[in-house]
Amino acid sequence: MKSCDKEELRRALKLYAVTDRAWLNGRTLEEQAEEALRAGVTMLQVREKDLEEGAFVQEALRLRKIAGRFRVPLIVDDNLRVALSSGADGVHVGQSDLPAARARAEIGPEKILGVSAQTVEQAVRAEKDGADYLGVGSVFPTSTKPDADSVPLETLRAICSAVSIPVVAIGGISEQSALRLSGSGIAGISVVSAIFANKDIPGAVKRLLALAERVTGR
Repeated sequence: MKSCDKEELRRALKLYAVTDRAWLNGRTLEEQAEEALRAGVTMLQVREKDLEEGAFVQEALRLRKIAGRFRVPLIVDDNLRVALSSGADGVHVGQSDLPAARARAEIGPEKILGVSAQTVEQAVRAEKDGADYLGVGSVFPTSTKPDADSVPLETLRAICSAVSIPVVAIGGISEQSALRLSGSGIAGISVVSAIFANKDIPGAVKRLLALAERVTGR
């Protein structure tokens, strides 16, 4: 997928799954990811905060192969070297990570660049610096990142109105809370535990995908 193909990217953001080792329960990350992809996840991000970089590259290589079979983009969280070494489709950076403009310069025009934003000002700047999409949150309280800044729904709506690139909401989104995002203008929802902490990953994905379609109207 080319980063400039906004419509294709918007569709890919509908149900954006982010990996987490906290809920492997004896299984491998690859097994869980394949289940989620087979059930309908439209974008996959691999997030590793503690894995040694060489092992992270190997993991990203394995996940890229799996995601490629389903024609789903693989995004690496916060590690440009791993994204480039693994041939991932893109990288996602936060406000305290690598500056978006530098990340864009490093990955070139063809890779996907996602940037986290919590304010309209951050969102507008990220778009100017080359972001292809924004991750906005935390829209609800989340156990995955308990220290994450909260983003009110009115701010989420304002961000969606202020930029031309697609926005995905993240943070505490569950089957119970997803519909509260209706009418915000987002292109999709990003979830972690709502998929990977569920014993029935395929069932969770199918229900969340249906909710995402209702939220986005697509």
